[in-house]
Amino acid sequence: MAASVATKTSWKLQEITAHSSNVSSLVLGKSSGRLLATGGEDCRVNIWSVNKPNCIISLTGHTTPVESVRINTNEELIVAGSQSGSIRVWDLEAAKILRTLMGHKANICSLDFHPFGSFVASGSLDTNIKLWDVRRKGCVFRYKGHTQAVRCLRFSPDGKWLASASDDHTVKLWDLAAGKIMFEFTGHTGPVNVVEFHPNEYLLASGSADRTVRFWDLEKFQVVSCIEEEATPVRCVLFNPDGCCLYSGYQDSLRVYGWEPERCFDVVLVTWGKVADLSICNNQLIGVSVSQSTVSSFVVDLSRVTKSGSGLHGPIKDDRPLAQPTPTGSSLRRIYDRPSTTCSKPQRVKHNSESERRSPSSEDDRDEKESKAEIQNPEDYKEIFQPKNSITRTPPRKSEPFPAPPEDEPVIVKEAAKPSQVVDIQTPLPNQENPDLVQRPPIASSTPVTRAEPSVIPAARNAPIGLKASDFLPAVKNQSQCEIVDEEAMSQIRKGHETMCVVLTSRHKNLDTVRAMWSTGDIKTSVDSAVAINDLSVIVDLLNIVNQKASLWKLDLCTIILPQIEKLLQSKYESYVQTGCTSLKLILQRFLPLITDILAAPPSVGVDITREERLHKCKLCYKQLKNISNIIKNKSGLSGRHGSAFRELHLLMAVFE
Repeated sequence: MAASVATKTSWKLQEITAHSSNVSSLVLGKSSGRLLATGGEDCRVNIWSVNKPNCIISLTGHTTPVESVRINTNEELIVAGSQSGSIRVWDLEAAKILRTLMGHKANICSLDFHPFGSFVASGSLDTNIKLWDVRRKGCVFRYKGHTQAVRCLRFSPDGKWLASASDDHTVKLWDLAAGKIMFEFTGHTGPVNVVEFHPNEYLLASGSADRTVRFWDLEKFQVVSCIEEEATPVRCVLFNPDGCCLYSGYQDSLRVYGWEPERCFDVVLVTWGKVADLSICNNQLIGVSVSQSTVSSFVVDLSRVTKSGSGLHGPIKDDRPLAQPTPTGSSLRRIYDRPSTTCSKPQRVKHNSESERRSPSSEDDRDEKESKAEIQNPEDYKEIFQPKNSITRTPPRKSEPFPAPPEDEPVIVKEAAKPSQVVDIQTPLPNQENPDLVQRPPIASSTPVTRAEPSVIPAARNAPIGLKASDFLPAVKNQSQCEIVDEEAMSQIRKGHETMCVVLTSRHKNLDTVRAMWSTGDIKTSVDSAVAINDLSVIVDLLNIVNQKASLWKLDLCTIILPQIEKLLQSKYESYVQTGCTSLKLILQRFLPLITDILAAPPSVGVDITREERLHKCKLCYKQLKNISNIIKNKSGLSGRHGSAFRELHLLMAVFE
């Protein structure tokens, strides 16, 4: 009897060979539940319609395995992050690359689209979270706080917050407009794999490798409840659209949870294995799993699943009396305050407006020309992404639920043709001009650039410059399109001007602070204050003065400045790198012989406090220089002026080889 119920409640829909190599990431579209994106070790991103055997679009451009993918709310854009740290955004309707975003130093582990604005958040193995403006191709802000890889990112339904889950066992909540952390949730004893906001209430769920699901109150910032002692790690979670329960995917089952009090309402046996993502449509839950190059899809009929304490099957694993069911529409906590708007979906960026164009840098232009969207199945592509009335497009048709197979017949498994076996129909790439309104500084990368540009975000800044809370809210469409374009153009121009004024005002204030210390004659205290300000532009201004008078350099100064020089040498700004090289050369010429001699000298007899202090400073400087020598060695092969400067420093630092 149990087997019969299980057969009716869940079934395997399809199995496809998604890539020519292992699948490294996959995600479902959350609007239709019918769009599937897979990323592979073959460096491709393939787009599928669930329950159809052939790939619709194959996206190329990444040069390392694709480790994270995400589809936006309208299922019009897709973002993919690679093992090397690069991020690419494609427009699925136009079948072309939209943006290439560079800046992370390691694998991209997590991505998410903002529900309203043109923003993408990325989390990396380098422990950083970055917020990108897709329209203007820039990194808006960097959120630092995690100490290990960031495995999952989710924007709140109202677009004001960002939740992050990490291998460091924590969940953090960030305020986007303020650009700072709101709270850190601790309690998990293993890496946190996934986080998900309740669709209506101030409630957050997190699933971990410690085999627990925790629920967090976002008003009181405390744990609501914890589901413990499940058999396998939590792989993915999803709230029911009305917020009545949480679905959690495990190795061999789907579990349905309530949180006040914590209880398991139902368990559905599903042999999906490494389930990676869940989506809901037509009262059916769609789950996708991966095994090497194979992707399987499964369906659970939610009409046969118990979602509350008064259901068909009754509560599971819980003998406590049930709390009174909460009336529909009521809530135990605050509801997200979504602003009223007549705009039913986020406003799309117009790519053909002359007022919005700017020429991309040659490097980005070349990179984007090498990225292609190859339409593999023209019929499905036109049906899904290019209907006659594109304004009312609804990605893959979702009018009918997936039919369950007969109980006495096995599920027919279809295998897709591999991308390499399908005849590629190349679409001509459109003009790759960027639709940006203002010039933005180049995105930070691991290779130095050959020109200096003003920094958009000073290091001492605690909030994103040029952004306000309204940037993270849906726009109200109450004017003609022409008026909106003109107004937006002027707004962006003013925003750039205000940004530069804020940068210069902040820098002037910081320099006044350092100058006040400098005027007392205490150079060390002045340098200490500059470092404490945490603004590299101030460090550069100070070093440009100190470099003019070598006698100002002391061993004490070296221990403070060397960590800052390490940052300057890795900067994307030419002037910063140049100043860092000059200061390092002076330190090596003046102090390296002294440091090596003191470290090589035999230990003294008796107590000599002055000598011990000097020895301690020399050991600290030696360690710092050793770290810098690795950077110098890696950059000594560069061409141009910087290359020759790094080669000269490499010779001076031969003692560290």
